[in-house]
Amino acid sequence: MSIDLIRKAGLFVAFALVQILVLGRIHLFDCATPLLYVYFVLLFPRNYPKWAILLWSFALGLVVDIAYNTPGLTAASLTLVGVIQPYFFELFVPRDSVEDLKPSMRTIGMMRYLYYSSFLVTLHCLAFFLLEAFNFFNWMEWVKCVVGSTLITMLLILTFETLANKRG
Repeated sequence: MSIDLIRKAGLFVAFALVQILVLGRIHLFDCATPLLYVYFVLLFPRNYPKWAILLWSFALGLVVDIAYNTPGLTAASLTLVGVIQPYFFELFVPRDSVEDLKPSMRTIGMMRYLYYSSFLVTLHCLAFFLLEAFNFFNWMEWVKCVVGSTLITMLLILTFETLANKRG
């Protein structure tokens, strides 16, 4: 078993446990929930197999769905992000860069990383809350949930990225 697989499995367990045990219980202003597990999908490097990204994304979504009794919401929205992530990351990577480039503020720059991560986090929140509501009956509440969750998730992701830049 490769060290990369063990590292990914460790991150998988860590993100699942943090989301289930800590972050899932936070609901700021009754609408903003930090969805940090999407950061796991943002971390896949450039040359990682697309089928593996889909498998990891779906598995993490399924674990969170089982814990919260939300049948398929997280799995579907996180798999959507997993489908788009490798293609979207290519837009922010210089053509002459290394094949195993990992997305981070340090490797692609702060603004590029901000665009990259905020788009994918927003996409995840849109899909998640659209599937959860499944209608636009109370669309203002839906917009508050999407915007609030996107902002708090991005704040957490940027905090982790800043700490990683200072450490490494």
